Amino acid sequence: MKSYLAHLECGWSGEIYPANQLMNLSPAAQRPLLARYDIDAARKAFPREALLGREPNLWRYAEMLPVQDEAFRFTLGEGFTPLLRLKRLGAALGLANLTAKDEGQNPTGSFKARGLVMAVARAAELGAKALAIPTAGNAGSAMAAYAALAGLPAYVYAPRDMPMPFLAEMKALGAEVTLIDGLINDCAKYVREGVEQGRWFDLSTLKEPYRAEGKKTMGYELAEQFGWELPDVVIYPTGGGTGIVGMWKAFDEMEKLGWIGPKRPRMVSVQSDGCAPIVRAYDKGERTAEAWANAATIADGLRVPVAVGDFLILDAVRASNGTALAVSDESILSSVLELGRLEGIFAAPECGATIAALRRLVESRWIKPNERVVLFLTGNGLKYTHLIR
Repeated sequence: MKSYLAHLECGWSGEIYPANQLMNLSPAAQRPLLARYDIDAARKAFPREALLGREPNLWRYAEMLPVQDEAFRFTLGEGFTPLLRLKRLGAALGLANLTAKDEGQNPTGSFKARGLVMAVARAAELGAKALAIPTAGNAGSAMAAYAALAGLPAYVYAPRDMPMPFLAEMKALGAEVTLIDGLINDCAKYVREGVEQGRWFDLSTLKEPYRAEGKKTMGYELAEQFGWELPDVVIYPTGGGTGIVGMWKAFDEMEKLGWIGPKRPRMVSVQSDGCAPIVRAYDKGERTAEAWANAATIADGLRVPVAVGDFLILDAVRASNGTALAVSDESILSSVLELGRLEGIFAAPECGATIAALRRLVESRWIKPNERVVLFLTGNGLKYTHLIR
């Protein structure tokens, strides 16, 4: 399976860069780089019927992924997670077509496996000798797993108050973990210093081009699992926002490939009211988001005070006629318990945020009873047992 990767493009300025070298942000604008493909060639060689019989993991879309050499297409079985019909929760909310994409079934228990397998694989293919990442938890675990698979040293910087199961997992997977007094953006400063010293390659969210490529496979799968007609609404918990950025990119690629039509889901970005820079920017009509002061929430993956891809998230939400909203920690936790009680799924608090947002959107009639709604359950709850009493 040949990759049709063509070049990199600055998401802010449109400036073009070669794809055959290790790069972080675009040199001129210091904004995220996006992978672009030879769509004309791919359209001829990669019809959606080619997927029949392929392995049920994210590499089934290899032609539209960046890794060139099949030897670097590492896998622990990530991707092609199930769509689960939420009948009892849907009935409680008056919804006839509520489903969840359960990303907690990925390796290391979260959607981060998608982005990090791609970022690690491409970094290894381009000659990286060591990798580093700032993390609130799941991204560090995923990087550690795939760095181990690639045979590369992994360095993780995380807030000192990170739940202990994450620390144990990262260490078990061979990463060198440094705990920092502060938040994920404080951890990022240490990673950046190591880059300047030539110690490692930085895999921070949207600070390299390929985590978004792994995350975009959620969009490809959504289309395939819905019979090539996208749902009406996608509700997504947003920290760094790579998932929304990646899925929106996937929808555009699939339309150009001739796999889907122009219809798009309304994209809903959900944050905690203790850390909601994207929601604040959305409400103000701004294209970029100011850093959130004193960020605090039980949902560690949402405790991201500043996102380098803020404008890409906001562009996708607005272009889809979607919305952004913040929910309380109390509603997050109660929604986790409700999901478990009604559907037998123990999900991470970030997932509870999507349910709390859904309830508000139903009550306000922004979501109609017969619309097809997909909640993204981005992680397993077993690393957050300290929240359950």
